[in-house]
Amino acid sequence: MNNFSTINITMRAAGVAQVTMARPNVFNAFDEVMVGELDTAFDQLIADPAVRVIVLAGDGKHFSAGADLQWMQRASTATLEWNLADARRFAGMFSKIETCPKPTVARVNGAALGGGVGLLCACDIAIASDNASFSVSEAKFGIIPSVIGPYVTNAVGKRHARRLALTTTRIKADEALRIGLVHQVTSLAELDAAIDATVTELLAGGPQAQREIKELFAQLAVGPITPEVRELTASTISRIRGSDEAREGFAAFLEKRPANWIPA
Repeated sequence: MNNFSTINITMRAAGVAQVTMARPNVFNAFDEVMVGELDTAFDQLIADPAVRVIVLAGDGKHFSAGADLQWMQRASTATLEWNLADARRFAGMFSKIETCPKPTVARVNGAALGGGVGLLCACDIAIASDNASFSVSEAKFGIIPSVIGPYVTNAVGKRHARRLALTTTRIKADEALRIGLVHQVTSLAELDAAIDATVTELLAGGPQAQREIKELFAQLAVGPITPEVRELTASTISRIRGSDEAREGFAAFLEKRPANWIPA
């Protein structure tokens, strides 16, 4: 599973895989190679029944500087057809992370710029060190945060996303926490302990329940709760109540023992 040149995959703990972007010399900026390898890595981890949770991290002092500028420069001289195919692969990688049926956690330290912000927004949970900084920086280079736009908007709302994209301002971890770009901020020394605490909480939940949560919530928009939404939620819970996992969860609680999906 580690036949990659730009990323590393390690087992952080039982049931917990860590995907580490491994181009620290360019602050883990990604190019078409890393995009392809991240896509493949998530395919492999999704298919691996031993993996319950996926942590996304960056090697060295920074999470990710976003798109490699040499890659973007090559794109600026390529044909529209090449750019469209390349952008579709890029968009597909983000979708693979966002729709991953297993919980994903971004471990953010140092800088998260451009597409690096998109990556942490594509994860279910983002935990940052207090030295982290964030910028949706594309406009500085005459391009736009198009592929990552929906993920940033979903994370912080349209007005915050638009401000970040238009101004390219770099914000600190405390502001990122305030606007919902990350869920928790801790010291760099305590970052891994915070990640591990969240992972422990995730491992306590039923894996099929978590898969169903992600699938259901992907269909729920903020707004009126329509009859169609009520029917979707009612039919979903009625189906899940009778599942083997639900029966095990109720039995474990009543018998005061760990459920069988919790690692020993």
